[in-house]
Amino acid sequence: MTDVSDGVLHTLFRSDQGGHEQVVLCQDRASGLKAVIAIHSTALGPALGGTRFYPYASEEEAVADALNLARGMSYKNAMAGLDHGGGKAVIIGDPERIKTEELLLAYGRFVASLGGRYVTACDVGTYVADMDVVARECRWTTGRSPENGGAGDSSVLTSYGVYQGMRAAAQHLWGDPSLRDRKVGIAGVGKVGHHLVEHLRAEGAEVVITDVREDAVRRILDRHPEGVSAVADTETLIRTEGLDIYAPCALGGALNDDTVPVLTARVVCGAANNQLAHPGVEKDLADRGILYAPDYVVNAGGVIQVADELHGFDFDRCKAKASKIFDTTLAIFARAKEDGIPPAAAADRIAEQRMAEARPLR
Repeated sequence: MTDVSDGVLHTLFRSDQGGHEQVVLCQDRASGLKAVIAIHSTALGPALGGTRFYPYASEEEAVADALNLARGMSYKNAMAGLDHGGGKAVIIGDPERIKTEELLLAYGRFVASLGGRYVTACDVGTYVADMDVVARECRWTTGRSPENGGAGDSSVLTSYGVYQGMRAAAQHLWGDPSLRDRKVGIAGVGKVGHHLVEHLRAEGAEVVITDVREDAVRRILDRHPEGVSAVADTETLIRTEGLDIYAPCALGGALNDDTVPVLTARVVCGAANNQLAHPGVEKDLADRGILYAPDYVVNAGGVIQVADELHGFDFDRCKAKASKIFDTTLAIFARAKEDGIPPAAAADRIAEQRMAEARPLR
């Protein structure tokens, strides 16, 4: 893998955005595997984070995404109270076209070569069945099927954690955690988003959805003929009148210079990683009076689940831990108010303090 620019290398070694401990470029010519494994920190324990399978436009873009995602996992795991650092892997290519058993096995061998410094799991483009294959070559694999000793689909608790974050935002902003009769817009009703719809409808919220896949939208509308409506695209969704909460649940960068000025929602709380397109967006949200629940805090239910898999999975134990996302989110809002900073900055401070007080893995 070549042509990684000085800009990416600068990010890798720059302490404020980088500071990564290790980055591994992986290539297996026989299977066509090209992957990047990024370990941001092992201060709290072995790095834990999923594997993203995506058709990046360039190797540079893939490296940059791996670095950003790994750093985000350090903060997510710290805020979730896990004894894990942050890591992430990306496999370059369209999973619909190039994903094979041979490629996944090759990837598993690369993860295994790190000797437990990085524990992998599912992410965009990878699924439980894929982790079952990876695990044949690497024992540091989570997100496996119950039949293979795993916890299964981690999106179940990811959505539950986002739901708890929404309840905390409602408590902070409106003085009541109930979401009954609140209008919630969800962009992306795939692995996590469709579970989130279930939680919201069970409580009596009105839900508006959109997704680039018509079949995903149709599945939700067929299941919920009342209380759920659909709009054409995200641009329409974020401008929907009367929206109380906006939940980005697809890819990152949803909150940017174009979308923040036109948001109608009072709260942003979603499952997507890296929702803030660049530093400063969190202040733009605060300036508009929009309460932002930091993505890596509220979407931590999934990582709580896969981390528990390493110790013998117990769903009730995991759900109890994920329920604490409500309290953690409330604490972040309180810290933000006390320090006079946006919630995203408050969450960063709390996570950085926990990492700074820990000793690196030896």
